[in-house]
Amino acid sequence: MAYPKLVEQCIEQLNRLPGIGRRSAERIVFWILKNPPEDARALAQGIARLKEELAFCKICNNLSDHEICRVCEDPGRDRHTICVVEDHKHLLAIDRTGTYKGLYHVLLGALSPSDGIGLEELRTDRLVERVRNEEIKEVIIATDPDSEGEMTALHLTEILRPTGVRLSRIGLGIPMGGSVEYADLSTLTMSMSHRRDMAE
Repeated sequence: MAYPKLVEQCIEQLNRLPGIGRRSAERIVFWILKNPPEDARALAQGIARLKEELAFCKICNNLSDHEICRVCEDPGRDRHTICVVEDHKHLLAIDRTGTYKGLYHVLLGALSPSDGIGLEELRTDRLVERVRNEEIKEVIIATDPDSEGEMTALHLTEILRPTGVRLSRIGLGIPMGGSVEYADLSTLTMSMSHRRDMAE
């Protein structure tokens, strides 16, 4: 017997989410049906508000519900160091280690000509502007150690070297082709502690 049309539509929508197969989508739908209507409303409102009210920090591109994110507003941060990451999940992964106390810059991707992501899409001009205007002494490049991440790191080195800032790259721990997002805390801590100068 087929599900009612409304149930099937909801399953199909949930099935589109990453990591949610059809069976998981069915379980979620029946959880929603089993619980009070206010739970479903709260979930729907939360998702709608996420799309409507969340934006990018005007300084570093981090996700924020204000014009400036919590990291950039934090007076306890080392304001002379910027860690450049590909996306917000990488920022969270590094920050959870507790070993890095500086600022961030989120590229919102990595160079990938085959996917149509070039220099303009990454807005690297904003990063250069920050380095020139904010008395930055070191930029740590924490892009993934895969082909796109390495290409991005080389490009960042080229455009930032004229500023005279110290350029370093995360070091030991993350294997070639790996992802910052999925590295465990001890591996990320080691990578941040053993970063190497990009001039090497």
